[in-house]
Amino acid sequence: MAKKNAPPPPRDLPAPRGNQWLTPVRSFLQIESASGIVLLICTIVALVLANSSLSGWFASIWKTKVELAVADFKLTGDLGHLVINDGLMAIFFFVIGLEIKREIVAGELREVRKAMLPVFAAVGGMIMPACIFTILQYGQPGQRGWAVPMATDIAFVVGVLALFGKKVPFGLKILLLSLAIVDDLGAVLVIAFVFTESLKWGWIAAAAAGFCVTYGMNRAGVRSVSVYVIVGAFIWLAVYKSGVHSTMAGVLLGLLTPSSAWVGDKTFLAVVDELWERLRGYDPKDEQRYADLKHLQFAAREAISPLHRLETALHPWVGFVIMPVFALANAGVQLEASAISNSVAHSVAAGLALGKPIGIFFACWLAVKLGLASLPRGVTWPMILAGGCLGGIGFTMALFINGLAFPVASFPEYEAAGKIGTLLGSLICGFIGSILLLWILRKPAPQNQHDSNGENGSGENELAEKELVANEPAKSQN
Repeated sequence: MAKKNAPPPPRDLPAPRGNQWLTPVRSFLQIESASGIVLLICTIVALVLANSSLSGWFASIWKTKVELAVADFKLTGDLGHLVINDGLMAIFFFVIGLEIKREIVAGELREVRKAMLPVFAAVGGMIMPACIFTILQYGQPGQRGWAVPMATDIAFVVGVLALFGKKVPFGLKILLLSLAIVDDLGAVLVIAFVFTESLKWGWIAAAAAGFCVTYGMNRAGVRSVSVYVIVGAFIWLAVYKSGVHSTMAGVLLGLLTPSSAWVGDKTFLAVVDELWERLRGYDPKDEQRYADLKHLQFAAREAISPLHRLETALHPWVGFVIMPVFALANAGVQLEASAISNSVAHSVAAGLALGKPIGIFFACWLAVKLGLASLPRGVTWPMILAGGCLGGIGFTMALFINGLAFPVASFPEYEAAGKIGTLLGSLICGFIGSILLLWILRKPAPQNQHDSNGENGSGENELAEKELVANEPAKSQN
């Protein structure tokens, strides 16, 4: 029988290993699930408006001319491409760079064995859709869109998983999250090396110099956000003018962001101890009190790594503003018979609906069969198949690549068909994946399941997840 009024555990006990990096992952998943709903609403709004009597007005919004002029220098374009697809999406790709670095430094991609399963799954989930699309479009002008069905949209995937609550094993969520991040990295490389037609080496040199300045400022300890914003804006402009897609600037800047705090834990605690007694004895009007508070504020801010701080600050903006605006500007397509019957639409849909599940499942099977990886605890092969189907929900990145592969000025019929194929394939994958998960999760979960090699897979993360959930009520009471 448990003792009543048991004393609380000592406050100086360290947190369970893994909590430091599991907490931002859980926050990430929560934001993604909510933003997926907003993204879905904006997609439906865009489709309705594009197929209504307001279609002309709706399309004209994104064609609004935008110009930035400084002396003789001018940067011109339209709202949809310059501001949203080139500008705001650079911030989206910056956050992707932050996510990739977090996973490599302290996430599932840090350890080789843990990284093998999502890496294999992502590679299989990119190669198979591209192959299916290429086979169906071989020798036709639409063949240039082979990369459209490659990417997974984690916002929609997490949104679907959220419908099942805690029935979905945490290991499956982490696997799909890591898969999507590797997927995004693959899409970034495709954009950089495939959709770069001509290079202007002078601007490339200017961008390289900007990256060197950024790295130097990081090493020198420059902490002013405004300085980095100015240098980052210059890098974006240089990359935009170089012929490389401007979103690459965001990815590289994200990868350059420091992942360690400037002020360590011991230093921060020493500063707090030193200032505590001094602040208690100050007169409220004492100017030194203000200086010490500023010093404490700086120490508290810099005790958190720039990577964690920026990802936490920007991710809600990306999830609830940038991605929905992108959906409004790019998901609106007129559902005409010619576009629906176009072979490009069928090829994209087949790449997503067939290529993604097949590629992800068999790549995972191969990794486990070769002994390079193991299934996470609580995750079964039917769950991998269901997760592979959900991995076929390709939206944001697929639409983005579709716009690069089929510029509307040159391939208007293929551009519309690619959008329709993306929406159709994603809808099929979301429906089948949800039905499979619903069927699988109705069965009782296997007890004490171990992977094929007798290991616990990601049991450590699962344990940390349970401890965090158990501790949340206590935190809220404090």
